[in-house]
Amino acid sequence: MILSPIEQSIKRKIEAAGVSLKDWDINIYRGVLTGYNDAFIISGAKRAEILAACKTVEERRKTDELIRPVLRGRDIRRYGYEFADLWLINTHNGIKEKGIPRIDVEKDYPAVKKHLDEYWDKIEKRADQGDTPYNLRNCAYLDDFFKPKIVWSRLMRLSKNDINNFPRFCFTSGDYFVVDSLCFFSGSNVEVLVNELNSEFAAWYFFNNVAVLDNGGFQMRQQYVENIPLPKLTKGVTKKTVDEKIYEAFGFSSKEIDFIREAIKHKQQEVLNIIK
Repeated sequence: MILSPIEQSIKRKIEAAGVSLKDWDINIYRGVLTGYNDAFIISGAKRAEILAACKTVEERRKTDELIRPVLRGRDIRRYGYEFADLWLINTHNGIKEKGIPRIDVEKDYPAVKKHLDEYWDKIEKRADQGDTPYNLRNCAYLDDFFKPKIVWSRLMRLSKNDINNFPRFCFTSGDYFVVDSLCFFSGSNVEVLVNELNSEFAAWYFFNNVAVLDNGGFQMRQQYVENIPLPKLTKGVTKKTVDEKIYEAFGFSSKEIDFIREAIKHKQQEVLNIIK
């Protein structure tokens, strides 16, 4: 592809000051794959029902710790999320290399077992399971779900009603798990990176480097997102100042900034034409 002089200048400046996301001090992963969401992802009402069925205070305490709030793609907003009162029964398979045993549902969680037994014919034959049908598949990065993290949908659509609502990355605390339609990463500087990944520059980059489907959805899988080059900014960057800070860090001229902004508008219109 032959670049115009202004595109060549932008490219040189990005290469000089940008660091690919994968080379920051982070780890990028995919969300939880249960193999059968109907059994393992439950409503708040069902969670309350399971807790109420616990026979002892200790069982209730352990069960309460086991059932974690979970986010889906439709819950993710730019910078934030809307919790839909859905919960993951995190019957993990342990992490053997760290000496963490699997969750023993039959021995320690009778109320959870009773719930899962209602779906036995489905969970027993699923491919994605751990040592028993009650357990989720092995997950070596289980610990990372409990850390502050940045979350995004692997398929990110551009809405006709809000064309500027792209891209959409959100910060969550260590309380939340995410389903497999999402990716996430933990590590250093997540408070800064959430602003950079929602920036005008990030929109321009993803518009130019991620394939768009015929329904207006962008394939925001790990192998595409991890290559975005971002400048090393300070912790003082906010969502109001991030665009200015990024352009300053890259040393873009006013003409180059105008070029990027016009390119964004052009791509937005192009995608809107696809989804009409």
